[in-house]
Amino acid sequence: MDESTFQTAFPRAFAVIAQGIERGLHTGCQIYISVQGRPLADDGVGMSRSGIPMSSDTINLWLSSGKPLTAVAILQAWERGELRLDDRVTRFLPTFGQNGKEAVTIRHLLTHTGGFRNVETGWPETPWDEIVERINVAPLETGWIVGKTAGYHTASSWFVLGEILQRIEQRPYSDLLRDRLLRPLGMNDTWAALPPDRYAAYGDRIGGMFVREQSELLPLDWTSAARSAVSSPGGNIRGPIRELGVFYEMLLNEGAGPVVQILSPQTVAAMTARHRVGEYDQTLGHVIDFGLGVIIDSNRYGAATVPYGYGAKCSPRAFGHGGAQSSQGWCDPETGLVVAYYFNGRAGEGQHNRRTRQVNEAIAMDLGIDGEAN
Repeated sequence: MDESTFQTAFPRAFAVIAQGIERGLHTGCQIYISVQGRPLADDGVGMSRSGIPMSSDTINLWLSSGKPLTAVAILQAWERGELRLDDRVTRFLPTFGQNGKEAVTIRHLLTHTGGFRNVETGWPETPWDEIVERINVAPLETGWIVGKTAGYHTASSWFVLGEILQRIEQRPYSDLLRDRLLRPLGMNDTWAALPPDRYAAYGDRIGGMFVREQSELLPLDWTSAARSAVSSPGGNIRGPIRELGVFYEMLLNEGAGPVVQILSPQTVAAMTARHRVGEYDQTLGHVIDFGLGVIIDSNRYGAATVPYGYGAKCSPRAFGHGGAQSSQGWCDPETGLVVAYYFNGRAGEGQHNRRTRQVNEAIAMDLGIDGEAN
């Protein structure tokens, strides 16, 4: 499907993207939409970077939209009996249990109730082992009730999850994620650590990223070869956005991939149940419900205000995850809808959340979900 066909099939969604380009929120968008496993859109709109159009094959940085992939790798280890969700982190990282963090469990990491949000990791310049040690010695936040107090951890808890996986499997996180999840799903252009030779081979397929400052889009170096090559389990996975869509299609298909079963249906149900309910998130500034590494629809707490939501027309069973001011992947078991997109302009939290709500609701309207299609 080319851009003009996408415009015809999804006129409202296309208009949101095009208006964002006109307003200088982004120069391009990559988008994938499917229903019941049938792709309806796999497209690029606008420009990836100067002189390079955005295409469906552009390799883009997903930021935190990649977190659920790490969560699935943890749940695979749970299925294999290599860990329990209520294991204390100290079972795998003994030196983590200091300065008030002794009671933190794997479940707390996945639900953002662990209480060590603001560790300065030093990534990407700081080596992985040193990052883990910084987290191990960090104190529990003052007044934090482990397992109850809620606050989104942008990076710290995800390095701990990655380190747990590395200690179980005795190999790098990026390698195990590729073997356990990416290759079996055919996500061959998705990387937790993109090797420099593959980066060079991708050439113009490497997408750009910009930040909006004083109404101007300025380039970020977050898609450089050096940064792309360094793992961060909660924020540095990249690939074409359709491959994030394929990941959600697997979850909608009760964990079944095209070749092997990635997760059991029971584990998918556990992952997408509400484990953290009705708690105010001290990072995101809103009440938000979490599953195990995924954000569950939280429209009940304010559809017009909830950050990184899935629009007013999704069902309460919808789940997924967003990437800071840029991307989102989500699905709705009630309708079989999968949506994944990447905006290459980090437009600010408020602008991005409005953009996200608008495009999600436009997609639903274009498909006739809770209304008539065009």
